[in-house]
Amino acid sequence: MAVTFVGVRHHSPACARLVRETIERLRPAHVLVEGPVDFTGRLDELLLGHEPPVAIFSYHRDGDRVGRCWTPFCGYSPEWIALHAGRAAGADVRFVDLPAWHPALADRDNRYADAEKRYAEATGRLLREFAVDNTDVLWDHLVEIADPDGLAERLDAYFDLVRGEADAGADDAAREAYMARWVRAAEAAAGGRPVVVVTGGFHTPALRALTAGPGPDGGADGGAGWPEVPEPPDGSEGGSFLVPYSFRRLDAFTGYQSGMPSPEYYERLWADGPDGAAAALTESVVTRLRERRQPVSTADLIAARTLTDGLTRLRGHRAPARTDLLDGLVAALVADDLDQRLPWTSRGPLGPGAHPAVVEMVAALSGDRVGRLHPDTPAPPLVHHVAAELERLGLDQSGPLTVKLTRPRGLERSRALHRLRVLRIPGFERESGPGSGADQVLDERWRIAAADPRGDREAALIEAGAYGPTLADAAAAVLDERGARAGTDVAGLADVLFDAALCGCADQSGGVAASLAAGIAAASDVPALGAALDVVLGLWRHDRVLGTAGSPAFGSVITECTDRLLWLLEGTLGAPAPADHGRVRADAADRDALRAASAPADAG
Repeated sequence: MAVTFVGVRHHSPACARLVRETIERLRPAHVLVEGPVDFTGRLDELLLGHEPPVAIFSYHRDGDRVGRCWTPFCGYSPEWIALHAGRAAGADVRFVDLPAWHPALADRDNRYADAEKRYAEATGRLLREFAVDNTDVLWDHLVEIADPDGLAERLDAYFDLVRGEADAGADDAAREAYMARWVRAAEAAAGGRPVVVVTGGFHTPALRALTAGPGPDGGADGGAGWPEVPEPPDGSEGGSFLVPYSFRRLDAFTGYQSGMPSPEYYERLWADGPDGAAAALTESVVTRLRERRQPVSTADLIAARTLTDGLTRLRGHRAPARTDLLDGLVAALVADDLDQRLPWTSRGPLGPGAHPAVVEMVAALSGDRVGRLHPDTPAPPLVHHVAAELERLGLDQSGPLTVKLTRPRGLERSRALHRLRVLRIPGFERESGPGSGADQVLDERWRIAAADPRGDREAALIEAGAYGPTLADAAAAVLDERGARAGTDVAGLADVLFDAALCGCADQSGGVAASLAAGIAAASDVPALGAALDVVLGLWRHDRVLGTAGSPAFGSVITECTDRLLWLLEGTLGAPAPADHGRVRADAADRDALRAASAPADAG
């Protein structure tokens, strides 16, 4: 058979080396990679010359929600190496997995999320057999620091074992059936030349089985040409853009549930080998501790290296593994009793109260690398719109800023800043300003950080582009989504409406008003309804600064709140128990609405 399957663990340096060696040896006609098929036509953009980690950010809007999914790559990701090595070998390189909007992926934030929970029983037997704590330690022992000879066979045996007892589920079955069509088509189009297929190892046994015989129609799919790329459903829209990513977002110790923990360690392992990685990161840990005034002597450093070497030999490793390094550092540098398990003995974020030395070890092996996109990388319209708005409004300089809400330019600047705030764009922090509609504060104080050394703002802006092409459109869409998510939480809905007022899109954001109406109609919390009515009434009556005085959207909310409160309060009688101040305030808000807002109530 001309098809060579390379099952990988995402972000594994050993798998990346195997992928590169396989492609260079076979010089295939086609290289097929697990990734969003709708991005295949833009591979030139992905291969511009970025500094990883980077990710393909995909979004899908269907009117009710915005779905978002990331396909991340670091410099040692097998998929990243497959794309570059395949292009260098002159192969036709393609992504062959379903688009991120497809129902099989629609609920995933990360395309490369591992399926470890589904094969826990199989790996559990391996953990017991090899006497190790978790799959990360097992993986290092079997793959990353093991003899590279026979690696392909070990990987096949490992993935056959874990897939053999796992329930794939309908979502993975749909993805695998689609990828299998591409494999058959590539084999037919290759004319006898090799085809290399790089996918997560969980999928590899199924793809081998699906492509071993004829296609579903009784013949090879390739006879009919390449499979079609699915289109989003009618009435929806979607797209993909490249974003800078970071090791912080890739690390299992910060909650990332795919691939490898401690990305800086594996970056060093990829570049310098296990001995080089251990030496460099031991020095890094010691430097971090000394910078934080933790005492570390030269003798401690020698002890750490000696203990790491001893653990390596004791555990039968040909070179120090990640946990050999970490355990050696703990043994040498931590003299106190530890109140919690060491984080690398499990998977997940550090718990509160972790020992300072352990915190620095995890941080050193996690790293702080941030990817950078090539200057020619396309960006969504929102990125360009924000840059132009910041320059036009003089908000592109760092430092404190006082905004006068009574001046047209000041109000315009305030609305732009609040739109950035609700979109969670880093670098724009409000220090003071009005906190409610009745709050007669006419100034706002902000602190702006124009520089973006970590790339967080660039990534956040690109991802916010899923909500709309302009600041006003995107902020309104986010507020609509927040309103729908708040449900019957009237206090939360009132917060959303106040944010809409600050953003200057209270009347533009129709979804917020609809969510408020639905939430109020189902609410039974009298104090919360009264508090919401008090806020909205203040905005409707007095706030000519924010432009909400007399707003039809606010008038509709007042009508809904007033009617609902009258119905809930009907028949309420006094009692000898202490006064319920929340209900009293609700009564007062209802009274004020009936006195001052009879026009909207009648119009409602």
